[in-house]
Amino acid sequence: MDASIIVAIYSYILGSIPFGLIFSKLLGFGDIRKIGSGNIGATNALRTGSKKLAFLTLFFDIGKGSLAIFLTLKYFNEHSYLSAILVYLGHIFPIWLKFKGGKGVATYIGVILFINPILFLVFISSWLVTAKVLKISSVSALIAFLIVTTTSYYVYDLNIFLLNFFFLIFSIYTHRENIKRLIQKTEK
Repeated sequence: MDASIIVAIYSYILGSIPFGLIFSKLLGFGDIRKIGSGNIGATNALRTGSKKLAFLTLFFDIGKGSLAIFLTLKYFNEHSYLSAILVYLGHIFPIWLKFKGGKGVATYIGVILFINPILFLVFISSWLVTAKVLKISSVSALIAFLIVTTTSYYVYDLNIFLLNFFFLIFSIYTHRENIKRLIQKTEK
């Protein structure tokens, strides 16, 4: 079997593991998709009032992104960007949940940690500063994606810029409802 197919399969499957849903059921919160925004990610997990659920969801969503890239860099180095894209898309469009998943921010953090640790630090610091100032998670994520994409354009090569541009565009897509609420001034 071709290496790119192997990478595509395990990356997508890892990405599609819905840890928010798994942990919400294990911890007795039921189906997280029926709470708050209906999203399976860490921000919605926090809306349950459980920091433990939010932490576990965040940790494992970051972990699946990191694991996919770690394995790819170790065994199929030339396919690291393919792995990055597919683990991310697996989280957003998981086969187990009829292709309705999370927004991909935590999975991206896991991906960029191994692809480029400097851009990981840029993303985290941008997100933290924006979250502290504006106190809106969706805006913090979008601004952090924009800053990382801009940084990758000016500091790194075209390939990593295009990879991050892909993540920026998809982040806008996954946050489209948040953007609508921001325009209507109803975003929490």
